[in-house]
Amino acid sequence: MQITRLATIAGMLSLCLGGLARGQDGLPPAVTDYPDFRAIVQDAKARVFPAVVYVRCVRETNEQGKRESELVTGSGVIVSPDGDVLTNWHVIDKAQSVRCLLSDGRHATGEVVGFDKDTDLALLRLRFNEKQPQLPHAILADSSALKEGDFVMAMGAPWGLNRSVSIGIVSCTRRYLEQVSEYSLYIQTDAAINPGNSGGPLVNTVGEIVGINSRGIMMGDGLGFAIPSQTIGLLLPQLREHGKVDWSWTGLQLQPLRDFNRDMYFDATEGVIVAGTDPDSPARRAGCQPKDRIVSVNGHPVTALTEEDLPALRRWLGLRPKAQALTLAIVRGGEELSVELTPREKGAVEGEEYALERFDFSIKGINQFDNPGLYFHRQKGVFVFAVKYPGNASSAGLSERDIILKIDGKKVETIEEIKKIHEGLVADVTQRHRVLMVVLRDGLMRQLVLDFARDYSKE
Repeated sequence: MQITRLATIAGMLSLCLGGLARGQDGLPPAVTDYPDFRAIVQDAKARVFPAVVYVRCVRETNEQGKRESELVTGSGVIVSPDGDVLTNWHVIDKAQSVRCLLSDGRHATGEVVGFDKDTDLALLRLRFNEKQPQLPHAILADSSALKEGDFVMAMGAPWGLNRSVSIGIVSCTRRYLEQVSEYSLYIQTDAAINPGNSGGPLVNTVGEIVGINSRGIMMGDGLGFAIPSQTIGLLLPQLREHGKVDWSWTGLQLQPLRDFNRDMYFDATEGVIVAGTDPDSPARRAGCQPKDRIVSVNGHPVTALTEEDLPALRRWLGLRPKAQALTLAIVRGGEELSVELTPREKGAVEGEEYALERFDFSIKGINQFDNPGLYFHRQKGVFVFAVKYPGNASSAGLSERDIILKIDGKKVETIEEIKKIHEGLVADVTQRHRVLMVVLRDGLMRQLVLDFARDYSKE
């Protein structure tokens, strides 16, 4: 944090306060009559900064069509005296090892306790070689008390550097981000959140955590977004107990009553609109239809006037018990109806990955949440995740997102089946090095001959 910028902020704050209050002589009080804003910031920083952790992960990736290891760095914050560390899912995703550096120079292994891709949250636990020490920790506040214009600090280790703090204001307390706000809104701030700040705390001027830094936009003055502590508080017990958030899934696609982006406005002030239902979902089997207006669930009134109201409603539905029927009161064409829907476990939201080294491409399991376009064609199967260049697969004409139907005349639906075929063919490469593959590309079936005689890894 630059002292000059902080001094400028302090001066502006003092001038604003001075403009609001007048002494008996009609003149504004001296700046010294007000608390030093720099002291407020320093006190808040002192409460949290010792709990900020630098997180360093080695993870496995198959994104280039081959198995590789890469270094990922981020931040975290200790939230219990036992060493529980909050960070982002995207910091520890597919990590083979996690090392954490504390502010006092101590280091520890970060054991992954739990994570949730949908909300980009992860929980680590610090493990020391010696006896587990008592550790500094920060307190989660209630982020719902935040208001636009409140000062906040973003802490972390940006760009893999030592810890730092940046200051700014809350520019929006309820930011909806398309594609990533399924279960939570975000706190938007102009406090700098750079790569490496991910997983660090967003802190109020009292020295409490109001959010976990999650993403930034590096344009102009920059925008940063943090997961609100209100969301974290609801999910943290499940991460501790189950290692995941056990979401229930209904398959309802919801739309607000005032949908500005689609230019659709419904003549009602209560309820939420069914925009559609997912294939083979509880909602579709229950008979829910597009344009149904849900007004209550199990007698609990539900309303989403704008898109900012949707995440809380989805989260509430997602935390309903599985296999227990929900009674939806809906309005359809002016008629009031009752529909019974039984949620099921949402399960994995991403398929497994594997690299076929000699074939020079990687594969991934089809998942309805991660690959809905491919799931439309094949509800169970494996697709080409990435192709190595140069390599045998690229020479054969394989493309990313090709769904693999057959290899060497054998139908395949799982990664294990493909691994077994690959191992058998590679073991006999001196006798045979060509194989026929059948794939589905954009709904059309294609046959390709893969020649894997060449070993690109040795070139």
